[in-house]
Amino acid sequence: MPSLLLEIIRFIINLAVLTIVLYVAGLIVVGSKRARFSDAFVIALLGIVITTIFMAFIPEIVLFSFNGYALRFGAGLGLIISFIAYLLLIRHYYETGWLGALAVAVLAVVIFIVLAFILAALLLIPFLFLT
Repeated sequence: MPSLLLEIIRFIINLAVLTIVLYVAGLIVVGSKRARFSDAFVIALLGIVITTIFMAFIPEIVLFSFNGYALRFGAGLGLIISFIAYLLLIRHYYETGWLGALAVAVLAVVIFIVLAFILAALLLIPFLFLT
């Protein structure tokens, strides 16, 4: 039971953060007329569900095997398909082309990384003074 509760909490946090990041990236790239918060929420929700399904059900594929060594391509395929699904979702809900969807996706990743560094720095500062 505790693991299910933790997964639900993780899902809600991922959904909230991804919604905000996609909304800000959409505002910057496509403008406020096409980037609505509700669209960002739907993109994040469907994207998380699709990514979870692809990562869970696409098995590891052995591309080449020789003498006990294998060249494997597993989770990478699920990530590639998930990325394409995110691009399709962004393209549809933000009513933009492929380049616009790619720009929103790249900017969302940049915003997420900057946000993660800021949060890590803010959470680390109190612990520096304890030692």
